[in-house]
Amino acid sequence: MKTYLIIIILTFTNSLIAQKALDTIYANNNKNVALFFPSPIRQGITGSEHFVFTYNREKEQYFGLLQATPGTESNLLTITNDGKVYAYILKYAETLSKLNYFIKQTQSIGNEKPLELKLKSLIQPINERANRITHYQKFSEYLLNSKPDHIKTKRKKGMKLRLQEMVYNASEVYLVLQIENKSGIDFEVDYLHVYRSNGNKNRKASYQRLLQKVVSCYKRPSIIKNKHIKRFVYVLPKFVLGENENLEIELVEFKGNRKIIL
Repeated sequence: MKTYLIIIILTFTNSLIAQKALDTIYANNNKNVALFFPSPIRQGITGSEHFVFTYNREKEQYFGLLQATPGTESNLLTITNDGKVYAYILKYAETLSKLNYFIKQTQSIGNEKPLELKLKSLIQPINERANRITHYQKFSEYLLNSKPDHIKTKRKKGMKLRLQEMVYNASEVYLVLQIENKSGIDFEVDYLHVYRSNGNKNRKASYQRLLQKVVSCYKRPSIIKNKHIKRFVYVLPKFVLGENENLEIELVEFKGNRKIIL
């Protein structure tokens, strides 16, 4: 009996020692680094705000895009819809030797359920996250019920995209947006992205833009019918624009060629 128990303990210990080190992925703010997973992405989290991993939260897709600004190394934790967990070390690099990563299922570090306790220590506790989401929704509703302001508007072919307010609250910034459709044709939204940009668009060598992470969307429409107006709120991690930086909001039509950049 004693011998049997010793064998079990030694086997378990060896399996822990054999666990391989995490691979490193390099990124910067000049190019998008694409990560293609064997199953659609359900969740992706970076450990630091100067690394941004974006993926489609509304429609299942197999790839995500990674960008970074200079700073210390961090990590990326990704869960696909089949429960597989993938983890990587993230580092900033001025020059990138690889822009596309095709990830195999064998690179998974395990399944979601066996790692449930470990994931809870890496991700915000469920109750805390639920409270934050509730706060986002309540404050967004408060802003939508307030008298709308006007910061900037872009008009194009009967469509109007307007940034009404930009409000800082706790560790987030809230963007109150409005889309008005007078084009005569319904506008189905593919995506609305927020970027920080600097430089001159006419001089591509000096122009850069960095996609911003969105932590919550409140009442964002999927379609704006003709002669209708929709107001909604985007919640982003708090940031302050630099002296030469701009905020860009890009609205793109699904299965169409209309695009508005504010």
